[in-house]
Parts: sequence; C-alpha cells; structure tokens
Amino acid sequence: MSESSNPNAAAGAPCVIAVFYQFAQLDDFSEMREALLKRCEGLGLLGSILLAREGINGTVAGPGPAIDGLLEYLRADPRLAQLQDKRSQASEAPFYRMKVRLKKEIVSLGVPGIDPLAEVGEYIEPEDWNALVSGPGVRLIDTRNDYEYHLGSFEGAEDPGTRSFREFPEWVRQNLDPDRDEHVAMFCTGGIRCEKATALLKQQGFKHVYHLRGGILNYLEKIDSEHSLWRGDCFVFDNRVTVDHQLGPGDFEVCPACRMPLTPEDRDSPLFEQHVSCPRCFDRLTPEKREGLLERARQIALAEGKGQRHLGSRAETPLTLSEDDTELES
Repeated sequence: MSESSNPNAAAGAPCVIAVFYQFAQLDDFSEMREALLKRCEGLGLLGSILLAREGINGTVAGPGPAIDGLLEYLRADPRLAQLQDKRSQASEAPFYRMKVRLKKEIVSLGVPGIDPLAEVGEYIEPEDWNALVSGPGVRLIDTRNDYEYHLGSFEGAEDPGTRSFREFPEWVRQNLDPDRDEHVAMFCTGGIRCEKATALLKQQGFKHVYHLRGGILNYLEKIDSEHSLWRGDCFVFDNRVTVDHQLGPGDFEVCPACRMPLTPEDRDSPLFEQHVSCPRCFDRLTPEKREGLLERARQIALAEGKGQRHLGSRAETPLTLSEDDTELES
C-alpha cells in the first residue's frame, strides 16, 4: 500500500500542522515505511513523509495529541532522537491523504558525497539573524526556487533563479567564490535545504557559511513583524500554498494545470482561466489536457451549486515539483 486516503481523519479537533526532519543514517529505511504509515493512519494523521537512507522529512496534520504520538514514536528510535519539528495551526488539514514515500534523498541536491552529518555551516538563531545579514560583506542567498522567492523573501536576499534545488550547485559554481565571498548566509523554508547547501559550500572551501536555524518558519514565529526583515508570504508545500507573518494561511492558490502559485497579477491576466490554467501554462496545454481541466471546472461548479466541496477545488501540493526536490515544508 503506497498511500492512504482519509479526508476526514483530522476532523472534529483543532488541526495542528507539524513539519519535521532529521538527517540520520537509516539503512533500514525501506523496512521502516509500512510501520510508519500504519502508525500515522492509526493516529488519524494526514500529510506526507519522505524516508531515505540519509534521514526523514515530513509534514503532517491532525489533532495535537496525535502529532505528539507520532513524534514520540519517531524519537523513540535513537537515530531520530534529535528530530527537529515546528508547529502551526489551521482551521482544517491542508492534505487529503497520508503518504509515506521512499526516496534517494530527503531533499534532492544531486551531488554525491554531500553529507550534512559530517559538516554544515554555522547555525544562526532567528534573534541574531537581522544583525548578521545587515552586516557589511555578507552575501544573503535564498536557496529556494524562483516561484518561492517571488512570493516573499528577506530584504536584500539574492534570488538564484532556480526551478529545482538540483540547479543550485551550478549557480554556486558560476556566482560564488570562496576567495571573494568570505561570508555567505543562506536560508530556506524550514532549514533542511540549507543543511545541504551549507555542506556543499563547506566542501568547496568557503570558510564562513551561515544558515538560519529552523528556516523562515522559525523566524516568522520568533520575530515580530515590527522588527522583521521578511517581506511577503512564505510558500509551503501543502494546500495552504503560503503562510503570512503570523503563520496563518495566505491568499494564494496554485494553478491546476502547472501547479505553480498564482499571484493577484496572474489571476487578473486575460490568460487566466479559473480552475483551468494560468498565464504560465495557457499556451502549453494540449487539447486533451485542456478538455480534462474544463470538465473538472464544470464538476467544481456543480458541486459549489449544491453547496458541496469538490476535492479538486483547491489543488494539492504542486505536482510539477518532484517530491525529491520539495522540503515538504521543512
């Protein structure tokens, strides 16, 4: 069984969303999968978890006691005793099912030999981040992808313009120099991407490399908006699409065709079709794909006319992003 569908599992209780990860040597990760999926199902959780030889990465949603039960179960394994997690709340679970998947990497950089267990950059607490990145001679790099950057980022951050984390090493090769760039600070959604990004730079001889502990989500939780250097919303890999500075759901949706976030400008474009396509993919849809999306739009309209919720009315995790590349909010 590869996934479980249970849209009502988290109903009837306040919904807590937990994001977590840990790099660890999990040689038996394949054997861990079924027991982990059953535990999540038994607790009534919804979400997605990735398992790989290098560790675990996931986002799950459900009642608080169920979240506690899962994290206690995971941390009972000595290899996962230091599991990092961050929590937020929502009015409903931002997932429709529970999935546990096996991957080559829990966040895919595609560079052999990069081991965050061996060496990473210096962790910077949210309370110390503003002072660091405002200092002279510090290059501030957003390690996320271009669509994430354009929805929100730190003031003064550089956008590598990547569509996949696998493109990041090449950007580093072309744009950073260990002899010139003495201080490099990097950040991502929840910290996991920067574990590999800083490990990559350390391997290449960069001496002073920093990353934001717990990522953007930890910063938004710890730093009030009055003193924040964050601008915009933060993209997350679930049905909320983005969260605002208070970690509440943002006002974004994803395109049902290309699954990219939709900005207000996208929705105002004459090339935008509700529940069908957006300016990015309008000219790329095959007739068959367009007809399928039009039929889906008709079904959504019928369901709304009856006062019912169609499961396709709010797209799930952007499917053009392979789960090798996503942080799953970590």
